[in-house]
Amino acid sequence: MQNIIYIVDDDDFVRASIGRLLQSVGHRIKAFSTASEFLQHPFECVPSCLILDMNMPMQDGFHVLDTLVSMGNRLPILFLTGFGSIPLSVRAMKAGAAEFLTKPVSADELLMAVDNALLKAASSFHHNQEMAEQVQRYQLLTPRERTILELAIGGLLNKQIASELSISEITAKVHKRRVMEKMQTRTLADLVRVSERLGISSARSR
Repeated sequence: MQNIIYIVDDDDFVRASIGRLLQSVGHRIKAFSTASEFLQHPFECVPSCLILDMNMPMQDGFHVLDTLVSMGNRLPILFLTGFGSIPLSVRAMKAGAAEFLTKPVSADELLMAVDNALLKAASSFHHNQEMAEQVQRYQLLTPRERTILELAIGGLLNKQIASELSISEITAKVHKRRVMEKMQTRTLADLVRVSERLGISSARSR
């Protein structure tokens, strides 16, 4: 799984020179001359970042950023502009940009910014993957097992869960063990942490 660096710039020379620089150090790139072309292409499910020209005809950098956010795509964005100003850079960083660079940018500065953005992208990518896996595990639970989970994370013992559901203590214990196995948690504390990440509340506390 190789990272992708997207480049969106309507200047052919800038787009080509940045592409050559990144490829020279082993990066995989995809370059686009327009924002619409970039936004319409199918994104690969790998850690990525975007080098984006701030000032383009039709759609500026902020429009691209807002569109990506509306798509649920939070890839780190490195803004490039030939007309930098402090207010513009502040606005870009507040909007969530990973970096704001002024043309002409040095090779070392750009490569360092790309490395930092890819580290951020990788961390976010692995977090999202883990969350997706945990959601899938939760969806495998039966309605009864979900109830058991909610009671267990509230701190109820097997005897109390059994009483709450009018089942035997042995049955409650078996259900609880299956919940732990399906959720791939080894301890109750692990189960509580996973449930908190998924926004699952305890049914009641002892």
